[in-house]
Formats: sequence, C-alpha cells, structure tokens
Amino acid sequence: MRYISTRGQAPALSFEEVVLTGMASDGGLYVPETIPQLSKEELADMAGCSYAEIAFRVMKPFVNGEIDDDTFRGLVKDAYATFSHDAVVPLNQLDANHFLLELFHGPTLAFKDVALQLLGRLLDHFLKKRGERAVIMGATSGDTGSAAIEGCRHCDNLDIFILHPHNRVSEVQRRQMTTVLADNVFNVAIEGNFDDAQAMVKASFANQDFLNGTRLVAVNSINWARIMAQIVYYVASAVALGAPHRKVSFCVPSANFGNVFAGYMAYQMGLPVKQFIIATNANDILHRTLAANDFSKQELAATLAPSMDIVVSSNFERLLFDAYDRDGDAVAALLERFQQEPTALAEAPLAKLREKFSSHSVDDATILEVIREAHHRTHEILDPHTATGYRAAERARADAATPMVTLATAHPAKFAEAVVKAGFPGVPLPPHMDDLLEREERYTVLPAELEAVQRFVADQRR
Repeated sequence: MRYISTRGQAPALSFEEVVLTGMASDGGLYVPETIPQLSKEELADMAGCSYAEIAFRVMKPFVNGEIDDDTFRGLVKDAYATFSHDAVVPLNQLDANHFLLELFHGPTLAFKDVALQLLGRLLDHFLKKRGERAVIMGATSGDTGSAAIEGCRHCDNLDIFILHPHNRVSEVQRRQMTTVLADNVFNVAIEGNFDDAQAMVKASFANQDFLNGTRLVAVNSINWARIMAQIVYYVASAVALGAPHRKVSFCVPSANFGNVFAGYMAYQMGLPVKQFIIATNANDILHRTLAANDFSKQELAATLAPSMDIVVSSNFERLLFDAYDRDGDAVAALLERFQQEPTALAEAPLAKLREKFSSHSVDDATILEVIREAHHRTHEILDPHTATGYRAAERARADAATPMVTLATAHPAKFAEAVVKAGFPGVPLPPHMDDLLEREERYTVLPAELEAVQRFVADQRR
C-alpha cells in the first residue's frame, strides 16, 4: 500500500511515512494509491464482532504489514479500552428507521477520540522504533484539540502544541485542553479565528526550518491515520443494521469534511451505502457547493455549533481528487482559483458528487428548535452539532425504507450553553469530569502571527 498526494507532485509514501508526515510536500493531502476492498463475505463475518476486532480487520490493509498483526491488535485494543461504553460507538434508535451513532463515549466526549486514541499510539510506536522525538502542532475549533491531547499526553516521544481561537470555543472544550498539565502539552489561544490558526499550522508544515530538524507531525484530519480510524464506525454500524444484505444511509454534521470522507472511503471499500447527507451550520460552504455549485469563501459566522465554524473544509480536497478522476493538476488548479476568487466545480465532477451526496444547512434558531423537538420526540438531548444532523436527516433523506444513521458527534454536556438556550437546565458532565470547571488551567495567549507562534513552539519543546 502506497499513499499519493491529491495534488500529484509529492512522492508516494508508505503507511509509516504518511502517519509521520501528515500534509504532502506539494500542499496536498495523502490518500491510498489503491482502495482495499471488503467482500460481502468479509463484511458479513464482522457481525457480532467486538469493535476492536472490526477495527483491526478494516484497518489492516491500510497498515500493509508495517506493524505486525499482534502489535497492531494490541494498539487497537488499548485505544478502545479507554471508552466508557463496551460497544465503543453504540447505536441508539430514535424512530422506526432512524438511529443515532453515539461517537462521544471516549475520554473527551467527542467523535475525535475514536481516531486520536489510536493515532497517538501509532505515532509513539513509530517514533520509538526510529529513536526519534517529534513535535505535534495542530489547530482546533474545539474538539480535535482535547482529543489530540488525551491521545498523546502519555506519549514518551512527542511534544504537543494545540492552537485554539481565543474566546471562540465553549468553556468545557477549552478546559478539557487547558487543564491537562502534562510536561509535553502546550495550549495556545490565538487572537483570531480557527482559520487563522489552521493557516499558521499549514504554513509551519510547509516550512519547518524553525524547528531545526525536529520532525513536525500533524494530528488533525489532514493526517491519513485519522481518516483510516474513522472508516471503522461506518462499517461497524452498517453491519449492525444488516449490511451487506441491505444498504444504509448516513447523515454527518460536517465542517472539515474528514468525518464524511471516512464514510465515503467505507463506501469505496464495498460498504453498501444509499446516501450521504452533509449537515452544516450557517458556515455552509459544503452545502452551497453541492446545492448551488458555489465554491467560495464567505465571512465566518460564530454559531451555537462552534466546532463547525469553519470557512475552508480542508478534507473536501480528498473528495475532489476522486471527483476529478484523481487528476492532481486539476485539483491544484481548482484550489488555487478558490484561494483567489469565488469559483465553481466542473460539471462532470459536480454531477458525480451529487450521485451519492446530499446536503442541508441549519441556522442557530433551528438548532435550538431541533434540540427541543428531538427531546420531545425521543427523550434525547442532542448537542448542537448533532442537532444539525438530526434536522438534515429528516429534510434531505432520499429513501425512508433505508436505515438512516445520524452521527452524534459530541456529548451535550460539552455545549451546555446551547442546551440551556434551548430551554433545558443543562446536562451534567460524566463523573470523571465533574470537577472540570474547578481544575487549574494553563495556556498562553498569542497574536495570530506566524513568527510569534513558531518562536513559542521552538522555545518550549523539550
């Protein structure tokens, strides 16, 4: 298994190299050169298996023998032993044919834990093998940062620096990051928005001279291993609902597009999927692109679903690469135009995307309405991100006879402000976090200036 860049100019890499590299040298994102296939028999044989066993079987072809089976099984088992539910990602039935896939039973109560508990272990494994240390640098709109910190805080060979937009994440999200006082964890609050933080991380990967030879590693969804680990829960939930003997549809609250792309990869591997619905908040570039072919940047809107407050969906590039028949030059040209001016997709790639993807956008008033409505109908309290998916699943669903799985991306306690605005007294944090709001915090506020951030990283790393 080799991995190639979506822009076609970077060298192909092995699995180990792509995990340690993150972004390609040509500015693109890595994807598998060929897509491994899961036969109907292999999918059917997963019925009744533990989540860790399904994960091992789904991910093994991507690892391609670069970690021996016993060691890889151990890494996978250890990663998912950190979850509080034996099913890891349980299905919760909402009505006759609509299900929530609860992805929030990990240490930080968000879907990012599913991938990052494994990624930290993979990174430490490869660095130890090489006798190297590395610096992780990531940007977060809320959930990625805490999940990355939890996945890497115990790693012996990593220092982790997470940038979040100052005063633009929920208090619970911030404290999940800033109360981790491990020696290898550094939190930076950027005086700007998520896209400012993401741009500085990307610039740092493009030119790593400020680290004087130390490897810089990505843990956000530009890292292929993040996508690989997320493929698993699409397979596990579909098999639980009858795949491969019947199709399943998925509705995904979407921002950076990595979560949806993982589902698309599961489909490409052979999982029978009827439809993917992309749910967005007011920051709706994905919805505008699919619905109106408006592939353009708009001003960032601060919403009740802050983890989706993103102007540029980085992982959409991976899907565009497929839509443009893996023509890296065409993707690079499109994204160059996108940076300069409003643009549109070519007719054929857009038609290809619309065959499998639908979309729906939800504003803040609707989010509150949906939280109330869903509780009335199901007795469930949804976090504001999952609420966008709940409404999109109802409005954009193509076939009521096909099971619909809406991804519940976060525990509602992480977004108590929205829950209270919807008219509820709030949601208590789980017992292991009940003192979170009293814990000591440690973080550094920096201007949204690349030089200042890079100087801090270079000075603080161990």
